[in-house]
Amino acid sequence: MEEETKRPTWGKQIEFTLAGIGYAVGVGNIWRFPYLCNRSGGGAFLVPYLIMLVFLGMPLLYMELTLGQYLKKGPVQAMAAICPLFKGVGVASVAVSFIVSIYYNLIITWSLFYLFNSFQNPLPWDGCNKTWTTENCTSYATNRSDSTTASQEFFRYRMLGQTSGIEEAGQIQWQLVLILILSWIFIYLCIFKGVKSQGKVIYFTVAFPYVVLIALMINNAMLPGALEGIKYFIIPQWDRLLDVEVWVNAAAQIFNSIGIGYGSFLAMSSYNSFNNNVLRDALTISIVNSLTSIFGGFVVFSAIGYMSFLQSVPISELAVDGPGLVFVVYPQAFVNMPVSQLWSVLFFFMMVCLGVDSEFAMVDVLVTTLMDQFNVNLMKIFKRKEIFVLFICVISFLLGIPCVLQSGVYVFQLMDHYTAIISVILLAFVEVVVVCWLYGVDKLSDHLHEMTGHRPNIAFRLCWKFISPLLILVILVFVIIQFKPAHYENVVFPSWAQGIGWAVAVASIVWIPVCAIHTLWVLPGSLLQKLKLSVTPHALEEMKKGAYNEKMKGLGQSDISVITFHNQPKKATEEAKF
Repeated sequence: MEEETKRPTWGKQIEFTLAGIGYAVGVGNIWRFPYLCNRSGGGAFLVPYLIMLVFLGMPLLYMELTLGQYLKKGPVQAMAAICPLFKGVGVASVAVSFIVSIYYNLIITWSLFYLFNSFQNPLPWDGCNKTWTTENCTSYATNRSDSTTASQEFFRYRMLGQTSGIEEAGQIQWQLVLILILSWIFIYLCIFKGVKSQGKVIYFTVAFPYVVLIALMINNAMLPGALEGIKYFIIPQWDRLLDVEVWVNAAAQIFNSIGIGYGSFLAMSSYNSFNNNVLRDALTISIVNSLTSIFGGFVVFSAIGYMSFLQSVPISELAVDGPGLVFVVYPQAFVNMPVSQLWSVLFFFMMVCLGVDSEFAMVDVLVTTLMDQFNVNLMKIFKRKEIFVLFICVISFLLGIPCVLQSGVYVFQLMDHYTAIISVILLAFVEVVVVCWLYGVDKLSDHLHEMTGHRPNIAFRLCWKFISPLLILVILVFVIIQFKPAHYENVVFPSWAQGIGWAVAVASIVWIPVCAIHTLWVLPGSLLQKLKLSVTPHALEEMKKGAYNEKMKGLGQSDISVITFHNQPKKATEEAKF
């Protein structure tokens, strides 16, 4: 356990649990889940959603936390240890997290922009007599197809300066650039000291959003039309359960909301104490995440019901997907609420907290991985970890500059469409197959017994071995079958932009075959020997120590089993003797 003593750990174990909740609970809980629930059968959607939570979310989170805590390594080193042939799965997860962190910070930037503007009286998106509004602006939504609300025009023209399409890049929005710098400063302050600094921040950033959500729910419940909005949200449309797409949506929401495949939970759990109760954390994080999504749906649709009452517009026309729900519909609702500035400030500060918790976890994946792999060399260059973290944040900021052009919202949508959906689902499928089939459920169970004194029950083992991989495969197949080119609102991106999106997706996934080829190249022996060694746990570590060089001398292909047997866990080896 020498490595464990050298590796920093969370100050208190509750800090890891809170960090996990903060990472899982993000802005998607506030805008994505309510929209999906409404579009997929209302209250009926909760049936497939909860089933997927039990058979997909909980088991896979349990798996990732177990590996991270036992191996004390980031995603790259962990995957290289359990199956050298697929060490690229770890590299790919780091690449995905890094790419997502670049554009995800734009949500924090937008939230800060709205937060700063929320101190004005009246709120700047109240009314159409502004320099940025057009002749189509209306104070309230109407049935005219060409009309836009004041909050829509504030989002499009005041903050984004939105162009007509991604091919028209436009100018840099300097206000957003400055706020993007500020948001990266927040992230840096959260992670520059590692888990010690993160642990201090999360007490507030995790708790505060729940205070605001509860306050908003109490306020919204007293508004006219709120009950109709809630009914629209929860009334079941049972016939939708026969639609396969609804089940796929439920699985995809569980999958993306918890964050399986991003490597963040592997990295964060590697700082746990060795005997931490992994099952308790897995259940707590996944259940709290889902309850927050459901509660967020009540909050959002009570406000939408209020807007429907004021504007005499059907709720279906107000229940929009994506940024529009948070940055258009809700701001418009605040205009008509008592003490509108207060509610707006609280709401967008909550959005900042939700974004920061998820963002610093994704950035920390890259920091953890590079520090684990190249600690000595990095310290020669940067001298201190704090300087290295600053370097990562600066590079990420520079790569995010295209997102603060006038076409930035299109760049955001393009990257999110190809990275957060296609790359992550494919990556998670490979990860589950590698861990549960090549490495083995038995080894995973041995690790849990060594850490906690208990083995996982048969339900978790069945999920790891059969149910979870099958569910992810089904999701992947339907994503491919139903794939649609990236678009934003009614604007479909041109072919060259779709090509860039595919290039971004490939930029992460390509590491899986590249690293597999590299592993086979560096391992000694014939091709068959290389293949057998490449799926032997800790083969690369043993080779670096020179252990294989001696063993390979005079061994034929049939003798490789001796080496493979040598690398099995001690307990499994003892059981094999009987």
